[in-house]
Amino acid sequence: MADARNRADRAAGLLLIAAAGAALVLANSPLGPAWRRLVDYRSGLVLPQVGMLTPHVAVADGLMAIFFLLVGLEVKREWYRGRLSTPAERRLPILAAAAGMAVPALVYLLVTGFDPATRHGWAIPSATDIAFSMGLMALLGPRAAPSLKLLLVTIAVVDDIGAVIIIALGYTRTIDPLALGAAAVVLGTMAGMSLFGVRRLVPYLVGFILLWAAMLASGVHATIAGVLTALTIPLGERGGPSPLRRLEHAINPWVLFGIVPLFGLVSAGVKLGGGVSWVDPLTLAVALGLVIGKQAGVFGAIRAAVALGIAPMPRGVGWRHVYGAALLCGIGFTMSLFIGALAFDDPLLADQARLGTIGGSLVCAIAGYLVLRLAPPLDRQAEDQAEADELFAFTLDEGEVDYRVIAPRAEGLEPAD
Repeated sequence: MADARNRADRAAGLLLIAAAGAALVLANSPLGPAWRRLVDYRSGLVLPQVGMLTPHVAVADGLMAIFFLLVGLEVKREWYRGRLSTPAERRLPILAAAAGMAVPALVYLLVTGFDPATRHGWAIPSATDIAFSMGLMALLGPRAAPSLKLLLVTIAVVDDIGAVIIIALGYTRTIDPLALGAAAVVLGTMAGMSLFGVRRLVPYLVGFILLWAAMLASGVHATIAGVLTALTIPLGERGGPSPLRRLEHAINPWVLFGIVPLFGLVSAGVKLGGGVSWVDPLTLAVALGLVIGKQAGVFGAIRAAVALGIAPMPRGVGWRHVYGAALLCGIGFTMSLFIGALAFDDPLLADQARLGTIGGSLVCAIAGYLVLRLAPPLDRQAEDQAEADELFAFTLDEGEVDYRVIAPRAEGLEPAD
C-alpha cells in the first residue's frame, strides 16, 4: 500500500507542476489573450458578495471548498488519531508551523517597507502546499525517512489551520448578518446530526452545499464551509467504520488529480513583462518570504525546541534532513496563490504576487529536493514506518472498506447496506 500511495503522491506532484507550467506557457504565448478571456469569461450569473461567475471564480470559490473539506478532514483525523493527538506530539509541529508563518510574514513586510498598497498580502508566503511537498517526498524514496514525512505533513496541517483562520479573519470584507445566521443554523444542524449518531454521509454532503451557499452570501469566504463541514463529520470509534475516513478516501484523488491541478492551471498564469518582473518589491517579498522566511522560521523553531528540551528530535533523522524538510515547507504554491488572489484586486499586484509565489516555491522545491537527495539514507524505524503507512498509504481501520482508487465511484460515499 505504501508503494501505491508513493506513486499516487509522485503523480499528483508532477501533475501539479505540469499544470503550473502549462499556465505559464499559455500566459506568455500567442494564445495568452484568448486563454485569459476564457478564464475570466463572464457567464452572466451574479453570485452574492463575489460578483459575476467566471471559470476562475468557479474553481477558486467553488471547487476549492472541496479542497478545504479535505484539509479539514485531515486536520481532524490528525488531531484525534494522528501526530497531533497528544500535547507532547503537538508541541514541535505547532511551534515550527507558528514560526514558519510569522517569519515569512515579517520578511514580506520588511521587503515591501510596510507599504500600505501591498501590506494586505503579508500572509501570502505563510502557507505550505501539502500536495506539492509530499509529491517531492515521494520522489526521494529511502532518503525521506518516515519520521521526516510525518513531521512535514503535521507542520503543513498546522500551517493549514493557521491559513484558514487568516482567510476567515483577514480576508473577509463585508458581512451579511442574515446569511451568516443561516450558515450558523446549518452548521448547528450538522453538529447535531453528529452528536445524535448520524453516520450516513449524504446528509452531511447536503449540509455542506447549503453551508457553502450561506457562507458565500454572508461575505466570509465560502471555502471556509469545507473546513467547518469537516469538523462535523463523525470520526467513528477505533476499530469500527469511520465516516470521516470514507469521505477522505473518496474525495482525496479527485482533489489531488483534479481540483488542485485545475486551480494551478487557472491561477498560475502570469504574463512576464508589462509591469511584472522578478525585481518588483511585491514579487521579491513573496519569493523571499517563502525561500528565506520559511526555512528560517521552521528550522530555527525546531532547533530551538530541541536545544531547550521543549520537544525531542524526530526519530531517525539528522539536522541535514530537518533542514531539507524546512526548505520544502517553503513550497507555498496552492495556498499562497489562493491567498494572493484574495489579497489584491489590482490585476498588476495580483500578478506580481503570483510570480513571487511560483518563483519562491520553485526555488524551495529544487533546494529542498537536492538537500535531501544528497543526504545519506537513514534507517527506518519500524513504529514510524507503520505510522507513515497509516498516514500515506490510506491503511484503514479494521472493518473498513478500502477506497484508495483514482476514480472513486459514487457509491464509495456510502457503506453497503
